[in-house]
Amino acid sequence: MIHMTDGSENKKPLMRALGEFVGHIWSGITHDPAKDGGRDRMVVDKEVREERRGKTVLRETVVREIEIADGDDEESPV
Repeated sequence: MIHMTDGSENKKPLMRALGEFVGHIWSGITHDPAKDGGRDRMVVDKEVREERRGKTVLRETVVREIEIADGDDEESPV
């Protein structure tokens, strides 16, 4: 039997790991984001800075979003 391992004592059979992977993909396909608390998000700006030094690349990504909560929400989106 083939086992997947990450170097620790916890070994998973390959079929178990494959089943978990397919399960994650399936939940992403069937998930309805509209049921996640009724918040709308909109990306306003995305800025990417990249600096190369030899074989090393330093990349910094800044994403600015606006989040609008429903009127029913008591908590503030901070």
